[in-house]
Amino acid sequence: MRAANERRQTMAIASSRIARGCIGMFVVALCGCTGYVKQSDFNAAIAELRANDQKQQQEIDAITQEMHQKFAQYDTQITAMQGRISVDTIAHFDTNQSTLRDEDKQRLDDFAKVMREHHANAVITAEGFADPSGSAALNQRLALRRAQAVRDYLVQSGGLNAGQVRAVGYGKVANRQVVKGATGEQGQPNRRVSLVTDFAGST
Repeated sequence: MRAANERRQTMAIASSRIARGCIGMFVVALCGCTGYVKQSDFNAAIAELRANDQKQQQEIDAITQEMHQKFAQYDTQITAMQGRISVDTIAHFDTNQSTLRDEDKQRLDDFAKVMREHHANAVITAEGFADPSGSAALNQRLALRRAQAVRDYLVQSGGLNAGQVRAVGYGKVANRQVVKGATGEQGQPNRRVSLVTDFAGST
């Protein structure tokens, strides 16, 4: 609970900074056009920015809660960030493989359902990873194929828009390994795809 409160406080601070930045740009734009800013226009701009920010955060909180409920049965970590939700380890892969396992497809089905029902315009990035075995170039290609397999499943079976989902591969990058240096059976947590959903700027 304490960690959740700290995350909410962090997001609130970030939101406040973004709002202040936007307000500053709004004021500069008005000054450039008219030489002054009416108090009523300034107040209206502040109110609109705060309302939009609050609405987006409420949507993110609601989606995060539903994902926690749906994924409670899985070993999946869900993190809410400013304007984003990260669903880690949504799919795992066998060594040197990029084929989705049947047991991971239900997670992807649940994820796609939440997105279709709540935020069909969000941008989703499938992030692919590999364990440290093999060369960097090989693992980069393998990680990308894993991310593409998840992306294709979300589009073809999950009903998400093809332009809404993208795939990137991070290979065996050390600072993103779940179990540092682990390969084989112990390294399966490293052979994964995570999903990052970006709500910023979506409608």
